[in-house]
Amino acid sequence: MPLFTIAAGLLVAGLLFLFFIPLGRGAIFYPSSAEKCLLLAELSDAGPGKRAADLGAGDGRVVIALARRGAEAHGFEINPLLVLLARWNVRRAGLTGKAFIHCASFWRADLSAFDSLTLFQGSTVMRHLEAKVQRELAPGARVVSDCWGFPTLVPERMCGTVFCYRMGSFAE
Repeated sequence: MPLFTIAAGLLVAGLLFLFFIPLGRGAIFYPSSAEKCLLLAELSDAGPGKRAADLGAGDGRVVIALARRGAEAHGFEINPLLVLLARWNVRRAGLTGKAFIHCASFWRADLSAFDSLTLFQGSTVMRHLEAKVQRELAPGARVVSDCWGFPTLVPERMCGTVFCYRMGSFAE
């Protein structure tokens, strides 16, 4: 087997690793469909005068959907390749100045300024994230989670596989 073929295979494997393997406490990159992005943005109640964040922004498609609804949209992503792709997608969508992609862990971010959060994380992350959102989000803030629910918070509603929470309206 030629050396070039081996090197190309290793490069492709490395890029796939960087795109799809979580680099910290978070979920793998699993892109949402266009329909799911619109649903998440709608259920988050994102709109003019509101600030929304996507935790684990991936390629930015949910952040773009939030910004298209008029919200100031922020995405937190720790994978540098996905950050570059998301920023490129934001520019391509013409949303520079409305949508922002941060190369940062949402664990270190202060979420208190956001009216809503969207996310796709695994069950282990949701256990830890529950305490963070209860501590940092204001009453009335929304959390919209695709596929994974919080262990003790009670969703305000379910829409297919999407859990919709409103802070301050959960079981004690």
